[in-house]
Amino acid sequence: MQDNATEVTAAGIARLAGVGRAAVSNWRRRHADFPKPVGGTETSPAFALADVESWLREQGKLAEVPLHERVWQQLVGHPEGPVTALVYAGCALLLIQERPTDWADASAGSDERMAAMLPGALEAVIVPRFGAARGRGRGRGVHRGPEVDAAAAVNSPGSGSGSVNTPAGESATASASGASAVNSASAVNAVNTANAKAAPNAPAAVNTANAKAAPNAPAAVNSVNAQTAPNTPAAVNNANAQATPSTANTHTAPNTPAANNTPAVPTPTGPQLLPTAPLLRGVADLAAELGTRETFEFLLGRHLDANPRQYTLTPPELARLMAELAGPAGTVLDPACGTGTLLGAVTPRPGQQLYAQDNAPDLAALTALRLALHAQVNVRGTAGDTLRADAYPELRADVVLCHPPFNERNWGHDELAYDPRWEYGFPARNESELAWVQHALARLADDGTAVLLMPPAAASRRSGRRIRADLLRRGALKAVVALPIGAAPPYNIPLHLWVLRRPERVVGQPEVLLVDTGRFATEGRGGPDWQAVRGAVLDAWRAFDRAGRLDDEPGLARSVPVIELLDDDVDLAPARHLPPATAADGADELTAVRERLGETLRLTADLTPQPVDHATGPDRPTRWPLTTVGELARGGALVMRTGGNGGHARVPVLTDHDVLAGTAPSGLLPESDEEAVLTEPGDVVVPVLGGGSMARVIDDTTVGVVLGRSLVLLRPDPAALDPWFLAGFLRGTANNRQASSYASTATRLDVRRLQLPRLPLDEQRRYGARFRALEDFERALRQAGRLGEQLVRGMYDGLTDGTVMPE
Repeated sequence: MQDNATEVTAAGIARLAGVGRAAVSNWRRRHADFPKPVGGTETSPAFALADVESWLREQGKLAEVPLHERVWQQLVGHPEGPVTALVYAGCALLLIQERPTDWADASAGSDERMAAMLPGALEAVIVPRFGAARGRGRGRGVHRGPEVDAAAAVNSPGSGSGSVNTPAGESATASASGASAVNSASAVNAVNTANAKAAPNAPAAVNTANAKAAPNAPAAVNSVNAQTAPNTPAAVNNANAQATPSTANTHTAPNTPAANNTPAVPTPTGPQLLPTAPLLRGVADLAAELGTRETFEFLLGRHLDANPRQYTLTPPELARLMAELAGPAGTVLDPACGTGTLLGAVTPRPGQQLYAQDNAPDLAALTALRLALHAQVNVRGTAGDTLRADAYPELRADVVLCHPPFNERNWGHDELAYDPRWEYGFPARNESELAWVQHALARLADDGTAVLLMPPAAASRRSGRRIRADLLRRGALKAVVALPIGAAPPYNIPLHLWVLRRPERVVGQPEVLLVDTGRFATEGRGGPDWQAVRGAVLDAWRAFDRAGRLDDEPGLARSVPVIELLDDDVDLAPARHLPPATAADGADELTAVRERLGETLRLTADLTPQPVDHATGPDRPTRWPLTTVGELARGGALVMRTGGNGGHARVPVLTDHDVLAGTAPSGLLPESDEEAVLTEPGDVVVPVLGGGSMARVIDDTTVGVVLGRSLVLLRPDPAALDPWFLAGFLRGTANNRQASSYASTATRLDVRRLQLPRLPLDEQRRYGARFRALEDFERALRQAGRLGEQLVRGMYDGLTDGTVMPE
């Protein structure tokens, strides 16, 4: 079957042909036989990929496209969207990894034959790994039969999506017998049954078909022809069975719970796979080059980069630290799994079981596939709202890792007032994070460890002080770690890690570990010094975990008696309880800063520009014949490019702030179909906003990076223009003033209007050498300023905390 369903944009066509977008626009105007748009919008049309490739091949314009680029184009142009295409690709990769012979047999013939054979082959892999909806026939895929549709899914918008900003809940289809979905966000204690009798006083939504609900069942029940045991505290998903907490799902190991929602990875059907056949064949070819796991990670990573606003990701270094804090585990749960980064950081071990739940069904599927491709471990992934419809109510995990959504007000406060998980107090509406903390504790086995990423406000908000106090009194909260700014989104605040243990069979320790790693923050957006953060946190935690206390490490870590924290505020912010750095350390650090400042000041003295000799200099300003940047661009003496597109390569981005501050590239740009502008040696970069006169010549520290927004790149012809001469004259104050325009709130520079004198190349180089010396002097001054600020701040701190004496 032809890949007619896959669409490609004009930018994708440009990449296929190895040209710019302007060339594609010209082809559309000049060639009547150019393929007509099949989708998109008038300003951004989409074309059938197969038709485009055929036309390019006939015209001799088809470049040799790398396999990974072709597969990516097929994925983003899939008629069901890139996320669904990713799920289908992950299923195929899992089959290739675990049953390569079955894949070879299914893919040997036509696309139609492959689409007919794959569902059965995929189900033989998917069901043992992820489970299946009970009562579904072989190969029926995501289209559930009437017997399954009768127990429709709970649809609960709100919390539970973990670190992902996506719409929550899964829509359900009513069955022939009349059972329909319950939306627990719109009705509390609602009961929707077909030929069923619901018990009174049930505090949670019940959705059954031909079932009898037990009295006082405190959680949602989703069953088919099932009878639930009285007072069962958990949701049950079973068919033709009498459920008990330990045997609710035949695909689950003994004494582990069953999910109450649809498994995360349903088997795709033949009609769904038929238009996907070209993509699956390309994915298989790419897996032969890269490997199955690497292929899925490449496609998933590229999708995440292309949609940065849709996802809030956990950085891999932070995920690794959280997994190491929790320690080795046989059973691990992430109740807000997002894309599975936290579970993927856990060290695999024989017999390990990973449980994941997320409010977004697509992400739950991607996480389950990602983990299954990562290692030979048992994976259970479920889509559903964790707080409102917990999929694993009887689970007692060795480790719980969680990056919950922050500041969620619609987390179920009104529906869950009497939920048994609130052992330490009912969280306030604005304390959703403390609801996640208590959910994690409720799912821990004795001696198990939970590690949660928390906003710093959760450690000090007055509305949560009673719950924090009870966590301390009962010995559940073991450590609070303040991370450096920039460790995880949102990057402008220092997030916390909370380490918790179930207190039932563990003697409550009288002290709590507090760690502050703020000193390891770095400039720019590259994140903190993770090696230093990891070493400091793990050393402090392991020593505290062994002995139950820790000797004070001033400015870094301290174990605090619980009684000291149980005041009116119960403020757990580490910085408020740590002793200052020792006098010796403070004095040594200040001495080192002062020595570096002295060296820098000596360097600035050596670099100080020579004074102007009025005896030999001109009596009045020199008048040169002038030209503009626009004229030079039209004459071919330089090329102008505008930044702002991320492209597909993961390359550091030079921002306008980096140019103004003289720092290393620190920016991020979302992946886009537009071609990124990469810097080359000798380029001159000019910020166009803010009204400052600045230009920067690209050197070894900034070569090969992506040009960011609000920047214009000038690439001079070396035979006509010296780059330092160009950058120096562009920085003239009067030059910038005459080339600027003013809006109500901003100043914008029209780079084309900037002026330069017409000088011979040798004369340009003389000026360029002087401009270059000035930049070296400027860089030394910046370094001296930073060191001076550090010295002054250290002196103030030392005098106020007693580490420096006034004499």
